[in-house]
Amino acid sequence: MSQSVLSLNKASIFQRENLILSDINIAIDKGEFVYLIGKTGTGKSSFMKTLYGDLPLLKGTGAIVGYDLPSLKEKDIPFLRRKLGVVFQDFKLLNDRSIHHNLTFVLNATGWKDKKKMEIRITEVLEKVGMSEKATKFPFQLSGGEQQRVAIARALLNSPELILADEPTGNLDPQTSVEVMEVLREINKQGNTILMATHDYALLLKYPSKTLKCDNKQIFEVVQKTV
Repeated sequence: MSQSVLSLNKASIFQRENLILSDINIAIDKGEFVYLIGKTGTGKSSFMKTLYGDLPLLKGTGAIVGYDLPSLKEKDIPFLRRKLGVVFQDFKLLNDRSIHHNLTFVLNATGWKDKKKMEIRITEVLEKVGMSEKATKFPFQLSGGEQQRVAIARALLNSPELILADEPTGNLDPQTSVEVMEVLREINKQGNTILMATHDYALLLKYPSKTLKCDNKQIFEVVQKTV
């Protein structure tokens, strides 16, 4: 039986009193790779923010990685985020410290205490994204593609049940986008569930997968045409 990591039923998303998306009925199962597409301003970012607790779900029902979204309390949000891996368009790395110390910072912040286990985990996630040799470098010494690989490694640290990738290739050139996409697909093959918001239709054509579209205040699944 498939296991749902995200489900929304008759859900509506608001920014203050403004309705952004209404009557959302979707489910994402463990192990899926799902795209979220739509023009700028159609609600992709608001949808993502609702999933990681930045916007409350005020109408309808929804659950993500075992958390009930309508009843989510402020104190629950850090724990929810430990079960999610979030990858942003602009990397959000700390420029004043090395890649290794960027990752150590996250582990410390999420309650890790055992230094040896922390070292092992950092080594594991950097290997997964092909960045083992760059642990002592600072973010500003890396290319955009390398920084995004590190951001993906950071998202993997706490073995998340779902990775939310919000325009992860948005700041990258086409070749680098493909390289980052290969990393995400490899991680997905290893069992990680991924929801990726993107504008990059070339990637959808190259790597077809289940696709949700934001349009006209709705989210619905679209069937990709096969050539």
